[in-house]
Amino acid sequence: MAKDDNHHRPHYSREIELLQIGLVRYQLAAIASGEKALVIFEGRDTAGKDGAIKRIVEHLSVRNTRVVALPKPGDRERTEWYFQRYVRYLPAAGELVILNRSWYNRGGVEPVMGFCTPAEHETFLRDAPRFEEMLAEDGTRIIKLWLDVSKAEQAKRLKAREDDPLKALKTSSLDKVAQEKWDAYSEARDQMLRRTHTDVAPWTVVHTDKKKAARIAIMRHLLRTLAPKDIAKGFQKPDPDVLFDFELDALTDGRLER
Repeated sequence: MAKDDNHHRPHYSREIELLQIGLVRYQLAAIASGEKALVIFEGRDTAGKDGAIKRIVEHLSVRNTRVVALPKPGDRERTEWYFQRYVRYLPAAGELVILNRSWYNRGGVEPVMGFCTPAEHETFLRDAPRFEEMLAEDGTRIIKLWLDVSKAEQAKRLKAREDDPLKALKTSSLDKVAQEKWDAYSEARDQMLRRTHTDVAPWTVVHTDKKKAARIAIMRHLLRTLAPKDIAKGFQKPDPDVLFDFELDALTDGRLER
């Protein structure tokens, strides 16, 4: 472990602990008020979704918190309305649901890998904002996070997965093409962000080359967005160099990895 990492560890651990206490307080309030929250984690392979989610849910109620990471659809599911398989996992009153990848598979992985047709991709881009608008109108708070990682950092993390037997379950056939299809994934990401960023379900971008800074920023963002004001005000705003609200300029001004 780098000396630098050791130096910052006590501060990082304490910061995470305070944020986790804040999330517990938020959840107690959400259970009492019946609020429904849906957090969508998207991003390239190795962007740090699993690690961030693990810290978020570590001390939350198992009964009121669900992390959903669906496998590829089965034969029957492939014939369903595209959003149908996700509907059963949506939050009820007092619940927090975190989607580790989501219906946005059709915004990124599927078109790049040829798992859907161009027509299906276009239908998705048109329908996703409508679907999310219906959820919002029904009282579901929606947070959509795009975790952005650089090409060099992704290459390093993919190599680490190969070399570490404890990370064997994280490897997939998609890892092999993540780097060679980098530009195609960038193009799909840009189109997805542009077409599905709305007032009721906006995208938030997180730079994740520094995993610890990204986790802290995400947890601060969740608290400041979802928690009641008396809880939220106790936490700093996320570092704007790490986490920022998506806007169209970000597609061209260098804030998104190329």
